[in-house]
This record gives sequence, structure tokens and C-alpha cells, in this order.
Amino acid sequence: MALFRSRQHNVFQPTSYAYARRKRRIPRWLVLIITGIVLGAGGLLFIQKSYGPTRLTAEQSRELHESLNSSNMEIQRLESQLEQTRHDLNQTQDRNQTLETELDTISRQNDELKSDILLLASAVAPDPRGTTPGIRGANFANVDDMLDYQVLIMQDDPNADLYKGEMVLIVQGIYPNGRSNTIALDPVPLELGHYTQLSGQLPLPDGLKARQVTIRINDEGTEKQRAMRVINVR
Repeated sequence: MALFRSRQHNVFQPTSYAYARRKRRIPRWLVLIITGIVLGAGGLLFIQKSYGPTRLTAEQSRELHESLNSSNMEIQRLESQLEQTRHDLNQTQDRNQTLETELDTISRQNDELKSDILLLASAVAPDPRGTTPGIRGANFANVDDMLDYQVLIMQDDPNADLYKGEMVLIVQGIYPNGRSNTIALDPVPLELGHYTQLSGQLPLPDGLKARQVTIRINDEGTEKQRAMRVINVR
């Protein structure tokens, strides 16, 4: 039986000093790093979800985009309107400057004209009756069925107080049938400082043609006569 026994070899066992392969483990520092990353990411997500801005839905995002576009268009419209307003303001300022220049020119010409008128007025012969206010000159003409009149009335003192009265024209004339008549026309209100010129037209009744006009200056509201003069009609 011994012949059929298999030979058993003794397995060599290393001594305690022999090399033995150890199992590899994940380094502790790597585990700490990975753990820190996971915790940090989780904390960031938690903070964003709890305290960060709410994430918009697709519909809300679309509405916000449309609102922004509308706001931008409104801003552009307002900017365009503002620019037009500035343009209009500049034009208005330019027109005002032009008007001010023209007004200064007119004012200067008016002062020169007043000076010329005063010079001419001082050269006009005084009222023959020597009254003040006095009738310095007058001109009358028949125009259709109207009496056209121009009358210069002056006070002697250039600094005289304002005088208020009325001018009454008494017309002596002839009708188409040859009959003569004398009528008083409606009074004309009068105000003057140093001088004034009254001009206009008054109607003549029934085709009357004026031949002579008597001018009377009365105080306002009374028949007190201050000046009188007779002028022939041309």
C-alpha cells in the first residue's frame, strides 16, 4: 500500500522576516479631501436653495425677457422724445433771441420816431385861440357817404397831466338836392398827454357833402368847451 501513496511535499512557510504583500488602502488625507468637497457642494446647494434667489421657470423667464424688451423700447422712445424736446427748446430759444433782437430794433426806431414827432410837433403853429389843449391842425375829406378826418391836438407842456375829453365835429354841408344843413356828428373819445392825433371816418346822413367842419374839444362828461377851430373841407 505504501507504494501507492502519493508523495506529499512540505510547503515552504516564510519566516517572520520574509516579505508579505499588504492590501492597499485609500489614503486618509484623500478621504478627508473628498469628504470636504462633498460637504462643501452640499452646503452650497443648501444655501442657494434656502437663501439664494428663486430659480425662474421657463414661463417666468420668457415673461421677464419680454418685460425687459418692452422696458428697453420705452427707454428708447423716451430718449427720442427727450432729444426732440431739446431740439424744439433750442429752436424756441433761437426764435426768442431773434424776437428780442427785433424788439430792440423796433424800440430804438420807435424812440427815434418819437423824437422826430416831437421835433415836428414843436414846429407846428399853435392853436390860433391860444388854448391848451389846442387844435394844432386838421384835415377833412368826403369819402363816399363818410367824413374822413385827421386832427392833431396838443398840450403846450410836454409833461402835462393826461387830459380826457371828447371831440365833437359840427358839419356844415349840402344835400344832393341843393339844400344846406348843419349837423353834429357822434362825439369821439379823446385822451392825450403832450399830443395825440385822432383819425377815422364818420357817416354823413342822406348823402350830405361836408363843406366846413367846426371842431370842438369838450371836457369828459360835460359840454365845457376847451378848444374850438373851423376847418374848410377840401
